[in-house]
Amino acid sequence: MMISRGERLANYAVLAVFAVLAVYPVLLILQTALSNDQIGGGGSFHFENFADAWDQGQFGSYLRTSIIVAVLVVGLSTLFSVLAGYAFGTMRFRGSEVLFYVILLGIMVPAEALVIALYFDLRELGLTNTLVAIVMPQVAQSTAFGTFWMRAYFRGSSREVVEAARLDGAGHWTTLWRILVPMGRPALTTMVVLVFMWTWNEFLIPLIMATDESLRTAPLGLAFFQGQYTSGTALLAAGATLVALPVVVLYLFLQRHFIRGMVEGAVK
Repeated sequence: MMISRGERLANYAVLAVFAVLAVYPVLLILQTALSNDQIGGGGSFHFENFADAWDQGQFGSYLRTSIIVAVLVVGLSTLFSVLAGYAFGTMRFRGSEVLFYVILLGIMVPAEALVIALYFDLRELGLTNTLVAIVMPQVAQSTAFGTFWMRAYFRGSSREVVEAARLDGAGHWTTLWRILVPMGRPALTTMVVLVFMWTWNEFLIPLIMATDESLRTAPLGLAFFQGQYTSGTALLAAGATLVALPVVVLYLFLQRHFIRGMVEGAVK
């Protein structure tokens, strides 16, 4: 069906409005980060605010912890999600449907409902205030979503390709890692970006599970930094920009694959 010029212009106008609504807060934060809190400070850009926020807020340590946590969570949850998604998407075994819906409870039950009980369980095991206590609950949450996501991909993958691989003597392991995973790069990329963003922005689990300052993640460190500089809006905005920058860079780097994976998932 052909779209008229008027409809196309209306679509562009709506998209432009939403783009402005999305970009305006970002530009406002950047403007605040580059401003001067002092009266009469002038209208020039103050890039030193980022260096001051980095030093005073100890964001180097917080960002390093967030990177370690994000790499572990994304890596482990991606591996578990691919294996579980392949099993649920291509195999039939007794209790598979029930087990799949049990795994989906990780998506449906919010972390706020479980984090206190989980804290006491991990404390009994002597794991609180460790990297394990921060990483493993998020791996479980992300694996629940990743299993659902990859199961949908594997169920919608080409049966002809799988059957041809089986006829050539390829087993499950070869079919998964040499055929289906390379074909599913957009779906994998979308899942990785989503899990990375969720892990990077996670606040509650690091707050509850770890009290050691060396284990604070970037969002947690930003919250403590905000408590110290309630009136220094420029430094707060600079700190918020530093915390958000890795997610923005990753998305810009992988946006083509991310959008392709989202579109293919919607079509399927």
